[in-house]
Amino acid sequence: MRQTTAMANAAGLAAGYALDSVFGDPRRWHPVAGFGRAAGALEQRIYRPDRSAGAAFTALAVGAPVLLGVAATLATRRRPLARAALVAAGTWTVLGGRTLRHESTVMARALSDGDLPAARGRLNHLCGRDPSTLDEPELARATVESVAENTSDAVVAPLIWGAVAGLPGLLGYRAANTLDAMVGHRSPRHARFGTPSARLDDVLNLVPARLTGLLTIAVAPVAHGDRAAAWRIWRRDRNDHPSPNAGQCEAAMAGALGVRLGGRNVYFGRSETRPFLGDGPRPEARHLKRAARISGAVGLAALGLAVAYPLTAGRLVGAAARAALRAVGNGPARRGRAR
Repeated sequence: MRQTTAMANAAGLAAGYALDSVFGDPRRWHPVAGFGRAAGALEQRIYRPDRSAGAAFTALAVGAPVLLGVAATLATRRRPLARAALVAAGTWTVLGGRTLRHESTVMARALSDGDLPAARGRLNHLCGRDPSTLDEPELARATVESVAENTSDAVVAPLIWGAVAGLPGLLGYRAANTLDAMVGHRSPRHARFGTPSARLDDVLNLVPARLTGLLTIAVAPVAHGDRAAAWRIWRRDRNDHPSPNAGQCEAAMAGALGVRLGGRNVYFGRSETRPFLGDGPRPEARHLKRAARISGAVGLAALGLAVAYPLTAGRLVGAAARAALRAVGNGPARRGRAR
C-alpha cells in the first residue's frame, strides 16, 4: 500500500508538471488568486500592528489549505488513481514555471526591440519594483534576479514539498509563499504583522533555495554557461544577499550567465541597495532567454528528484522497518543463547 501511494504521488507530480509546461497558469479562476482574495479578507478582519496577530493570521491562512490537503489525502488513501489526479491538479495549481519562462522571453523581446515602455509595463508580472525610470540593463537585471529567485519559489520548492509531504505539502507551501508576497515585505502596515509569514516562508525555502543554486550550477552548460565559474560565484557571493534564500539562487544564476547582479532596487515608496553578485557585465536582453533556459532545465532536474523521492523513500522506509523487525525477532534468541 505504501509503495502504491508513493507511485500515485510521483505520477501526480509528473502529470502536474506536464500540465504546467503545456498550459501554464489558468487565465481565469486561478485557485491561488482565490486564496489570495480570501487571505486578504481574513487580514482585514484580524489585523493588528503586532506579531501575535500576524502569527494567528499565518496559522489560519496556511493551516486551512494544509488541513484540506490532509483530508483529501485520507479520502484517497485506498484510491491511487484519485490520489494521482488530486496531486496532479494541486501541482499544476501551485507551479509557475511556464509563466516565468514566458515572461522572461517577452521581456527579452521588448528590450531587443528597444521598446522600453512595453518592457517597463511588463515588469510587474515578475516583481514589485518601480519600473518608471529603469533602463535596459536595470530591467534585464530585475528580470534575471526574478527568474532566479522564482525558479526556487514557483518550481523547485513546490516540487520538493510535494515530494516530501504530498498534497498537504503542495498546498501549504503555496499558501505560505503567497502570504509572504502579500504581507511579508517591509512596509509600515506589515512591519510587524507580516513577520511570521516572512519567517515561515524563509524556513520552508531553506533547502529548496540551496538546491536551486546547486542545480543551476549543474545545468549551466545548457545556456553556454561555465559550471566552474558558477560554482565559484555561488560559494563566494551567495551569503552576501540580505535574504537567507534569494542569494543562493541569484549568485548561481549570475555565475552561470557571467553577469553581475545586485545594486539599488527602487520599489514604490522605498529603495534598497544590495551587494553585487558576480563579476561580469550588467545583464542585457540576450541574457534573458538564457536565464529562461536555465530555469527550465532546473525545473526538469527538480522534477526528477521529486518523482524519485517518494519511490526511493518508500523503499528505504520499508527496508528500515524490515531490518527493525528482524532485529526485534532475533533479540530474544540471542539473549536466550547467552543465558
